[in-house]
Amino acid sequence: MRVRVFYHDKCFDGACSASLFARFHRECISPQADYEYHGLVHRAGALFNEAEFTGDENAIVDFKYSASPRITWWFDHHLSAFLTPQDHEHFKACQRDPQCASRKFFDPNYTSCTSFLAFIASTRFGFNTAPVADLIHWANIVDGALYESPEAAVEMAAPAMKLTLVIESTQDPEFIPRLIPLLTEMPLSEVLAQPFVADLLPPLLERHKQSLELIRSRAEERDGTIFFDITDHPVEGFNKFIPYYLFPNATYSIGLSKSSFRTKVAVGSNPWTKADHAKMVNLAQICERYGGGGHARVGAISFPPDQEDKARVAAAEIVAELRSKNPL
Repeated sequence: MRVRVFYHDKCFDGACSASLFARFHRECISPQADYEYHGLVHRAGALFNEAEFTGDENAIVDFKYSASPRITWWFDHHLSAFLTPQDHEHFKACQRDPQCASRKFFDPNYTSCTSFLAFIASTRFGFNTAPVADLIHWANIVDGALYESPEAAVEMAAPAMKLTLVIESTQDPEFIPRLIPLLTEMPLSEVLAQPFVADLLPPLLERHKQSLELIRSRAEERDGTIFFDITDHPVEGFNKFIPYYLFPNATYSIGLSKSSFRTKVAVGSNPWTKADHAKMVNLAQICERYGGGGHARVGAISFPPDQEDKARVAAAEIVAELRSKNPL
């Protein structure tokens, strides 16, 4: 059996989910299966290419729902899991079909897709999660921003943090598919020590320092909300906790950046904020207005690279809204 696993690209939880799915599938569904990995990114326009769903089974993990009849498995935990109301209705209809419902799962209450997938695999299929407990632990920390401090998030001492840096920064389309199987085969420290991983780290750590200084020079905090625009310095990613490292008392952060395939408005909230959480704004709902999405506490909007002006207008509107709703 040939299984194609589609995952949230350039995302630690996405890579961990893909690795965990393959291990679960091999142990509980089809021991002889072969696995291929294909990353998906949030971009303006169509998110899926139907022609790529060529496996005997096709799985999507940690990414939006596809109503394609070629999709066999789906696991997601994002509030904005459905691109259209029609997709949501399709999923609801699937849940009324026992066969379909036994292969497609959604629960936005889980911190990471990895932990959600582990729960379903263990409770529904008898999968043993003990050997991958550390991976699940770190997926929750990274995707849920459950770091003990901004320093832990930005200074990146733990192997999982360094792997996150590499995963979010790589431009090699073969790198993450090569990395994914190792995540459930060995400890994260050993994954990090693999030469094809370790050799990438020193220049990325230097670039991380440069991003820190760039954002330090551009960011402005007012009324509990940080804003910075680094579109004139194209980057494929940056540590999203840098704003709170620089402004620990802020509640929200909006960052405008540009990469090779999109102009991005990143909208986040400070995991260490002292603000009243009950009064905080649902950021996924804000991002959905502009075609984006995410979680209640972190989201993003993708615009085509040539629509920087539209992205800047959206960012300005969101900044103004959040500064007017400071929950402190």
